[in-house]
Amino acid sequence: MRELVVENQEILMIPQNFKFANRGVVTEVRASDFTLVLDYEPEGILENTYCEFYTQTNHGKLYFDSYAKNIDGKTLIISSPAKHKFLQRRQYTRIKYISDIVICLDGNSYNISTLDISAGGMKFKTAENINIEGSYAVSLSLTDEKIIDCIFQPIRIEKRSEGGYTVSGQFVYNSSADRMFVTQYCAKRSVEIKNK
Repeated sequence: MRELVVENQEILMIPQNFKFANRGVVTEVRASDFTLVLDYEPEGILENTYCEFYTQTNHGKLYFDSYAKNIDGKTLIISSPAKHKFLQRRQYTRIKYISDIVICLDGNSYNISTLDISAGGMKFKTAENINIEGSYAVSLSLTDEKIIDCIFQPIRIEKRSEGGYTVSGQFVYNSSADRMFVTQYCAKRSVEIKNK
């Protein structure tokens, strides 16, 4: 683990209650633990209670479960996890996401069929010609209780041989909490799919 978690590395920490997610920087790494200094006070984060951790490394997106052995203000001593998992090499975990939804621009609605999503963006197919310069309002229904409203900006549009278009692009979020929720959702779904 020492070669995976290094000093000055940013780590996302997500406790059981997602709304208390926090971000921090590693300041020291030891054989059995590491020191994490959080950006915000650790509300909802308890000693000896497991949380999820996500960070980007040279080997890809790293995910592991661990807990704080000691909490002193924003400074936490995190136990080195027994095991870890690389989700994939891209910055955000991409998962298959099949859904018929609507995106909107300037009062006009466009029907799309999503193919995959990540916290960074999505890919979809549509019969309609989408303006690549547009910023489209979109609502992603991820769970029964959670809908993420954000902006979709097209980056690449390809004509499909069978008709219509395949569009890839990025999300612009209203809050970092929304981005974190999509990151966690995609990571969990990725693990669930691999374990089937």
